[in-house]
Amino acid sequence: MPRFKKTRKFAVHKNILKETDSRLKEGDRVIRKKKKDENVIEKYEAPQTTSALFFNYNTQLGPPYLILLDTNFINFSIKCKVDLIDGMTDCMYAKCIPHLTECVRGEMERLGERYKLALKILKDPRVKTLSCSHKGIYADDCIVERVKEHKCYIVATCDKLLKRRVRKIVGVPIMSVGQRKFVIERMGMGV
Repeated sequence: MPRFKKTRKFAVHKNILKETDSRLKEGDRVIRKKKKDENVIEKYEAPQTTSALFFNYNTQLGPPYLILLDTNFINFSIKCKVDLIDGMTDCMYAKCIPHLTECVRGEMERLGERYKLALKILKDPRVKTLSCSHKGIYADDCIVERVKEHKCYIVATCDKLLKRRVRKIVGVPIMSVGQRKFVIERMGMGV
């Protein structure tokens, strides 16, 4: 005699105990919150913003521009055969000073022989090195923290995740490589 498959029951109502049921323990009961009094005014603290911002306009940005470099920006500029300092000057129509953190330099050194040309470019005396005072060696965190502290930098990166993090910071523009030249995005509005 063949067995019949049981069909699954759909939309079965599950019995739920009420909050006032005597079978519930005191710890399991859900306590309803009282409605807030309309006459009481709530106080909250607004986040501290930098004095460099006039509304969303960053007053610290001006020539000569300080540009904070990321590892993949340097690699993409080499692949697209764009000179680092000349490309930045052509993009911004002003003097640009590229800055490099110790974390980014360490990341380039750890990548090894494939990025030997990038390390030679970074030994140029026009590229300034910034010392890091934080723990860890993750370059993206280093760049984001530095930009949060000092809003005078333009972040040069091609990394999608880093771009997304920097866009959330108000008043910091992003430079990237596109169509064999450097392109600058508008400043992040903190959305």
